[in-house]
Amino acid sequence: MMSTEREAFGTRRLQELGAFYQGHLFGQILPFWLKRGIDAELGGYYTCFSNAGGQLLYDHKFTWSQGRFVWVWARLASQFQERADSARFLELARSGADFLMEYALLPNGNCSFILSREGKPILLDDQGHPRKVVRGEVYDSSTYADCFVIYGLSEYARVANDRAAFDFASQLFDSVEERLVTGRFRTDPYPTPLGYMQHGVPMILLETSRELALTSKGFDPTRAAALRRRTRKFAQQVLYEHRQADREVVVEFLGTDGQIKDTMLGTYINPGHTLESMWFVMHYAQEVGDQRMIEAAVATVRRACELGWDEAYGGLLQFAHMEGGPPRGNVPTEHEGSAMIDKLRTGWDAKLWWVHSEALYALLLSYSYTHEAWMEEWYWRIHDYTFGTFPAKGRGEEWIAICDRDGSPSDRVVALPVKDPFHVPRAFMHIVRLLDTPDRPV
Repeated sequence: MMSTEREAFGTRRLQELGAFYQGHLFGQILPFWLKRGIDAELGGYYTCFSNAGGQLLYDHKFTWSQGRFVWVWARLASQFQERADSARFLELARSGADFLMEYALLPNGNCSFILSREGKPILLDDQGHPRKVVRGEVYDSSTYADCFVIYGLSEYARVANDRAAFDFASQLFDSVEERLVTGRFRTDPYPTPLGYMQHGVPMILLETSRELALTSKGFDPTRAAALRRRTRKFAQQVLYEHRQADREVVVEFLGTDGQIKDTMLGTYINPGHTLESMWFVMHYAQEVGDQRMIEAAVATVRRACELGWDEAYGGLLQFAHMEGGPPRGNVPTEHEGSAMIDKLRTGWDAKLWWVHSEALYALLLSYSYTHEAWMEEWYWRIHDYTFGTFPAKGRGEEWIAICDRDGSPSDRVVALPVKDPFHVPRAFMHIVRLLDTPDRPV
């Protein structure tokens, strides 16, 4: 690991950081997935590994993770074309894209949330084993999965110039939008209670529509223009509805009337989600030249770090109250026992690998716009914690995904029983690209 001497962010220092992140990506993270994550026989990828990566727990395939993995391989092929293994990255992206296009869709046009290794829709019991469908259950329980399929196939279509993948992603996006309009946008593993709206919905659609718009320019410029209009709407919803301007925080579950609900669910923040969402906003705002959006997003990055930082043990907490401290507040009877309330009570203090990777990129991107001293201070604080906590000790063993509050590895499950290679490689690729040109923003 590179020295973390807190030298100011001059050009040389930023170039050193860029080289460090690229070396870590190709030397520490990707070797694990190239060795253990590829289903060379049936297509797609294995992602259901134990927390430290030592054991493959299940061979079934979450479409959520398959779409993300396609994005990673395709972006690697595009961003690092000079590498000898670039062609292999594109082949691996094609493997996942073909698997998804053949098996992901149900007869109703929605994506199955979970597929067997062979590509058949399945549901799982509490131990992660396939089980029978019971009355009222559906295979398409999370529209987020559809969004990640779009995300991956859009990137692959752009890099490979694959018209079939673009058409598949475009038609699926239309289906997602139709579900959004008709109130059938499902948000498992944490369903949205009646009377609330989730920040995660416009957040994921902001990034998905923005990426699909970029790909559409090469296939259908008219569609690209329409998608850019949708992207602006989603960016505005994130920044001017879910973000509370007076507090500079993003509330995860806002009332459908646009007001904060004085409940545990209505007053908590997710620092990792906020940081990720704000760089989504910054990418969009940079493209359209909206400086006001950038400034608001940067201020929100700072507040997320302040509220999310654990003064006792270091690192960023999974959840916090919008005024700081653990999530708190009234829990209506009808919400007792819900997955999200249980998570807020028992998992608020977890330290997650993906949260910290998003923080590193959000802070460096923020610095590229304003060069303020607080960004350097927060960057190094989170850098030191991240690389001292999550990377496995052995070379090529990926990262420990989930830790308890004190930084010790934990075998708990967060959202899905997967360890997919998405947030860390994506953040690192964005950082490398950003620091290749430290004299100007991305």
